[in-house]
This record gives sequence, structure tokens and C-alpha cells, in this order.
Amino acid sequence: MSIRTHAVGGQGLTTSVEGLGTMGMTALYGSRDDAGSVDTIHRAIELGVTLFDTADMYGPFTGEELVGRALAPHRDQVIVATKFGGMQLDTTGKILGGPNGRPDYVRSAVEGSLRRLGTDRIDLYYQHRVDPNVPVAETFGTLGELVAEGKVRYLGISEASAETIREAHAAAPLSAVQTEYSLFTRTVETNGVLDTVRELGIGFVAYSPLGRGLLTGQLRSLDELQADDWRRTAPRFSEENFAHNLALADRVRVLAEKAGVTPGQLALTWVLTQGVTAIPGTKRRAYLEENVAAATLTVDADTLNALSEAIPAGEVAGERYVTQAMRAIQE
Repeated sequence: MSIRTHAVGGQGLTTSVEGLGTMGMTALYGSRDDAGSVDTIHRAIELGVTLFDTADMYGPFTGEELVGRALAPHRDQVIVATKFGGMQLDTTGKILGGPNGRPDYVRSAVEGSLRRLGTDRIDLYYQHRVDPNVPVAETFGTLGELVAEGKVRYLGISEASAETIREAHAAAPLSAVQTEYSLFTRTVETNGVLDTVRELGIGFVAYSPLGRGLLTGQLRSLDELQADDWRRTAPRFSEENFAHNLALADRVRVLAEKAGVTPGQLALTWVLTQGVTAIPGTKRRAYLEENVAAATLTVDADTLNALSEAIPAGEVAGERYVTQAMRAIQE
């Protein structure tokens, strides 16, 4: 089993159609298992995964450090993607404020990420959240300079509106836009983001394509979440919304049983058939192997249409994040 590759955007970036999201390895999803996480990363490489996604605020900093160590022996085989500016961080990882896109901060952030990743270049560098106080053209003007200097190869932006994507792309060509996209989160289909990236020839990278685990069918009760799992505070996992959303996920499970695949594989296949790159996250080798297998599946059009109809856009209960975090997202 080896995963296929494709072009991401029109600037020359090529990756596996499915990458590996690594946030949960050191942040937000319960206890760490560094040895298991490294083993999962190495198994991903064996299976042909070439895109590995992290960010400076995962930990903070511990995510990049772990990914850097794990990928060091394979550096020239892989695409390392990281992000800056989701929150303003000092050199110790302390959060000082909200999104920061100032040129001086961008330059200090890239140096920190290069050091933690143990590399001389970042393959794909995203602005994690748009700074409302700094023109995006100013931020991407600096990022374009970093590309010219060889410290960054390709540029991306995360959770940006269609208008912001156009402004950033005009300042320095984008290779990727990363936004949450799944059967549970389909805003990009209607807010112009998917139309815009397709028009401009920019790749789209879907994070949380499994609805933060709910679409896998594995999570049946909030009691299964560890005490420090951030989903316990997420609106879609609240007591008043969880049962409703679980019932929606069960519709996927029924279709998956008919198709002879797991619910997670069917949900992932649906995302991949939209012509995007998906980066499901896991720290467990078994889940990685299940997810990668989805990239080799062929699912008939009737089943894919049934999936779209099973969870109509907007039927999921609850916002993606708490109110403060939603303010940093452009929709």
C-alpha cells in the first residue's frame, strides 16, 4: 500500500494526497506518547506519506521539536509544514496575545521554527490565523522575502476568507490554504473559499477531516475523553450537542457498513474526492494505517452522494471552537 501524490497549488509543491496532522501528539488531545508518535511518523513515511503538518503553538513548541526529531533521518524525503502567528508567543512559548502578522514577528517566528525543527528550510509555511491589525499584504510581503532568502519554500494561509486569500496571493504566491473541512464542516463550499482557491490555482488542505474523531465511529461517549482533552470544552462535544452530532455520525457508519469500509475511511474518502489534500491527525499507528488505506479506496458516486445528503451542511450542532477562538477565524 503506497499513497499517491499530487500537485498542491501551482508553485511546484507536490505531496501525498493525504498527510499527517501532528497536533495531538503533544497538545490538546490528552497524554503524550512520544515513542508511539515517532513510530507513527516513521510508519507514515513507509506508507508513502510525505506531508507532515505542525505549528509553533502546538505545545507550544513541543510539536515542532518532536516532528523535527522524528523526521531528521528522512528530511529530504518529506514536506515539513508548520505555522506561525496563531498566537503571539515569546521565546519561552508563553502566550502574549492573539494573532500576530507583523514583519518583525514573522522573521523571529521563522527562525524559532527552523531551530526547533532542526532544518535549514521550511517546505510549507502558513500564517496560522490572520492578524486583523496588520494588512495581510504586509505579512506576505515579508514571507515572500523569506522565500527569496531560501528559508521557506512555499507559502500558505489558514482559516482565511476568500478576500484575504486573494490579497495574500497577490503579495506572494500561495501554494496552500488550510481550513477545517469534513462532512461536519462544509463552510468553505459556500463562503467562496473553495471557489477562490480553484480559480487561483491554490491547493486546499483540509484539517480535522474526521470531525475531530467523531466521524470515525470510535467515540461513543464523552466519558471516553481524557480529563485534559480539549474537546471536553469544544461546543460540538458539549452535553447538549454531543448526542445530536453522534446521531449524525451514525448515518456515516450505516453507509460504511454497506460499503465494507470503516466510517472514518468513508468520511476521509469523501473529503479526498473533493480534490483536496487531507491531513487527518493521529498519534496511533493503527489509526494511521486505517486512514492511509482510505486514500486507495474507490467509492461509487451513489455512496458519495448519499454521504453528502446524510449530513446536510449546517446540520451539525455547535460551533467549531469556543467564542474567543472563533473570533480569529475568517468565515
